[in-house]
Amino acid sequence: MHATCVIYNPAAGRGRAERLLKSLPPALARDVELRPTSRAGHATELARLASDEGFAKVVAAGGDGTVHEVANGVLQSERRDTVFSVWPIGSANDFAFTLGMDAWWQKHHENPPTETLTIDVGRVAAADRVRFFVCNLGVGFNGMVNGEARRTRWLKGLPLYAWAFVKSMVKHFDTPTMTVRFDDREVTAPTLALSVLNGQREGNFPLRPDASLTDGRLDYMHATRLTRWHLLRFLPAMVRGKLPENHKLITLGRAGRINVRSEAPLCVHADGEFVCVPEDGIRETAVEVLPARLKVEVYPPSLYGGFGGRTS
Repeated sequence: MHATCVIYNPAAGRGRAERLLKSLPPALARDVELRPTSRAGHATELARLASDEGFAKVVAAGGDGTVHEVANGVLQSERRDTVFSVWPIGSANDFAFTLGMDAWWQKHHENPPTETLTIDVGRVAAADRVRFFVCNLGVGFNGMVNGEARRTRWLKGLPLYAWAFVKSMVKHFDTPTMTVRFDDREVTAPTLALSVLNGQREGNFPLRPDASLTDGRLDYMHATRLTRWHLLRFLPAMVRGKLPENHKLITLGRAGRINVRSEAPLCVHADGEFVCVPEDGIRETAVEVLPARLKVEVYPPSLYGGFGGRTS
């Protein structure tokens, strides 16, 4: 058996992903088995099967949507020693950025050495839907931005999400009252957005640049009654990872468990994949951290994307 199973969408990038993977350098391709997906959700099935079969490493080759599906498959497996990795060849690569694997991929023909790190994972429950997430989760405006990004095919990376951000300001700006409980602290307020981060970025924006994958907590950004003018004003700070620490309408913090109750149906994404949309009528969701739950491959020279992260 090959040591590594690589799961990918053969249609991604109009076939570019498949061509790229089939031209791997010999040193990297020697122990790799490629398994293409054929439908939505298939990557989760393939990843669970690959882990159960005994592959030492299971790789998500693609963007954050592929990452989400493959990670969920590995986490659903009964095995705990499978190493999860990311080869970033998608339009959004937030988790690869935190792991340093985007920098590694730029040098993959040299196959530079990597290490294994055991990290925390998030879990979200909404009605009867339960998902793991490895990088980020967004509630409210963030979910709508994600939807606009998924409908835009002519951009990628930060320009894609900046465009989706502006479109959502016009089409989806709303601040329904939400009661949000962060561990033992509860806040009821008009809420534009809630970002929950295990990694550093959401939609290519480094909202929590000092987030840690191993501290047993999730970082968050809770935006209350912001106006459109506030959003435009804060956009450069979001790009730089410099949101204000003491603004009266933005709260930054860390928690092990976060519960949300909303007066309006919720829009929630996990790693860019929808958990629920307003049409589902779901008004409550619960998020929690699962400490030291997943082994991942990291590239130490670029771990945490050069921001540094926290070690505790």
